[in-house]
Amino acid sequence: MADRAKILIVEDDAPIAELVHWHVTQAGFDSIMTADGEEAILLVEEERPDLVILDWMIESISGIEVCRRIRRMSDFASLPIIMLTARSAEDDRLRGLETGADDYVTKPFSPAELVMRIKAVLRRTRPAMAGEMLSVGSITMDTSAHHVTRDGEPIQLGPTEYRLLRYFLERPGRVFSRVQLLDGVWGRDSDIEIRTVDVHIRRLRAAINTGGKKDVIRTVRAAGYSLDA
Repeated sequence: MADRAKILIVEDDAPIAELVHWHVTQAGFDSIMTADGEEAILLVEEERPDLVILDWMIESISGIEVCRRIRRMSDFASLPIIMLTARSAEDDRLRGLETGADDYVTKPFSPAELVMRIKAVLRRTRPAMAGEMLSVGSITMDTSAHHVTRDGEPIQLGPTEYRLLRYFLERPGRVFSRVQLLDGVWGRDSDIEIRTVDVHIRRLRAAINTGGKKDVIRTVRAAGYSLDA
């Protein structure tokens, strides 16, 4: 599988930190959190994140100082940083960007917009981490082009089978019940019957296992389905 981008969240408001953590992990990223500026510097060196979401007013040292120190570190001078702060004045925004932030988001904020900004920054700075290519074993999905291959050969999928495969590719090895797949692929408000999941699993298997290829979708008795490498 392609590496998942790791996001460092530096935020001393616990509910906001948890909100951001939930949304970035749902978007397919890994996440680590701290409320302390000094610890954030250590985590940059130890965890080597792919992007930092940085509040201005945090413990020990300010977010601006954290940003400044990161930009002085030779190994991390180009590390993407998004400031997420309640300081919305134009002077504050300019100061944050001049200090080296790649983007500046003010509170209150839209979590969905924040995720889109994360992806946009990663797309500019680290294209391989933007989440556009998913790969498990011999199956590869280009989510921007909606193109799927196995062993380099194109696979034709219907819209639902495509969404189902993407859900599996983003979470390889995990076993999902039919109810979880309904929520994740069709949405919580869907009135689709649970048995519909089995129908689309069969269609997906038929599409990706042509030519006698190994079946990579594992049926777990009394539990559900999993995509294995």
